[in-house]
Amino acid sequence: MVLGRNEANKVIDSQHTEKRTQVRRAAFASSIGTTIEWYDFFLYNTAAALIFPHLFFPSSSAYAGALQSFATYAVGFAARPVGAAIFGYWGDRLGRKVTLVITLLLMGIASGAVGLLPGAATIGVAAPLILVGLRLIQGIAIGGEWSGSVLLAMEWGDQRKRGLLGSFAQIGVPVGLVLGTGGMTLLSALLPDQAFSSWGWRIPFLASLILVGVGLLIRLRIMETPMFAKIVARQRTSQKPVSDAIKHHWREILLSAGLRFSEQMPFYLFTSYVLVYVVAQHHYSKTFVLVAVLVAATLELGLIPYFSHLSDRVGRKRVYLTGAVLTGVLAFPYFAVLKNGGYVPIFVVVILSLVVHAMQYGPQAALIGESFPTHLRYGGAGLGYQLASVFAGGPAPLLATWLLHVTGTPYSISIYIVLAAVVTVVCVALIADRSRSDISDDSIYVRRA
Repeated sequence: MVLGRNEANKVIDSQHTEKRTQVRRAAFASSIGTTIEWYDFFLYNTAAALIFPHLFFPSSSAYAGALQSFATYAVGFAARPVGAAIFGYWGDRLGRKVTLVITLLLMGIASGAVGLLPGAATIGVAAPLILVGLRLIQGIAIGGEWSGSVLLAMEWGDQRKRGLLGSFAQIGVPVGLVLGTGGMTLLSALLPDQAFSSWGWRIPFLASLILVGVGLLIRLRIMETPMFAKIVARQRTSQKPVSDAIKHHWREILLSAGLRFSEQMPFYLFTSYVLVYVVAQHHYSKTFVLVAVLVAATLELGLIPYFSHLSDRVGRKRVYLTGAVLTGVLAFPYFAVLKNGGYVPIFVVVILSLVVHAMQYGPQAALIGESFPTHLRYGGAGLGYQLASVFAGGPAPLLATWLLHVTGTPYSISIYIVLAAVVTVVCVALIADRSRSDISDDSIYVRRA
């Protein structure tokens, strides 16, 4: 009897050890995958601001070239909900792991192809057309990546730490920004302008292929999440998960999209449009602005898990609302400093912009993921998250360029940011806070069905 008890204890200890190992692997795989995907995505953002206007639209004026470049940038965002629907279907049918392997491959191949794409001077109008096609592939891959990465960590770990665990996928954004922007910054500083503009910018895109290989090795070692495995074992997977998510949880999808407005829209102004505004309008060096964004993103690496952990303790909505309100408050001082300030004030305000972003982006993964039952979570969370891309993130640099051109004042962009903050505050107030709920119990979602 004693021997049997000891053997049982060994089995239990072994199971606990294996689970801890899988939780660590899931968290790492979640962050490394999104790091690679966002590294590729931010490379495109930086190149769209600094390189693509003259490379792919050489006959356009500076203003028209910026508009055209940011229009191809926006195409990737429009494709994201499509990717969320496609991979949401497979993620809720086949599982999180296999779907995430496919999204990683798509993103890496598209980014490597951008690094090899000749400019308009070589292949004419085919260059921008191919660029748009590759951007579409990037957007579709990103659309399917986010929710799977979040769920990989959230559905493996301790439910009392869902905010912190979900943030591992979010950490991939500033890491990708650091790597992508850092690579561009280093090359911009080391290479003459002509060399950087002609071939130097291609190196980080091609390097993404190496990172993809590393990411695949890590993701292939992860087991399926326990929550989804239980759904499969009980034969409770949906035959049409995306349709069911829209039918039964349309309210959560719309609120999830709306609560992202004050996080996503200003973020792409703070990290992409700022490069155009400060360099083109006020003639600061590319390297200075890239370094400021790089330092801010590095700081955000620590702030995202901090605010996510805080949301586990005090509630998601409380932390998120604070960040949304502060974003609205910062809108006018931000552009006042960019317009009138010197090197130090601009550096400081760029850093502050990503601090208020981290207050929202950290808890966001859990706040959205908790809003959907397990068998519809990949598609529902993905649709809600990526729908904001069409109306908030994608058009932001394009509209900011247009607003500045039409009004002649950057404060019109500040008003745009304030309106986004108002949308977010309303949506966060209306969405349910399930910070302390058992999300493996689908009965908590029945009242929404």
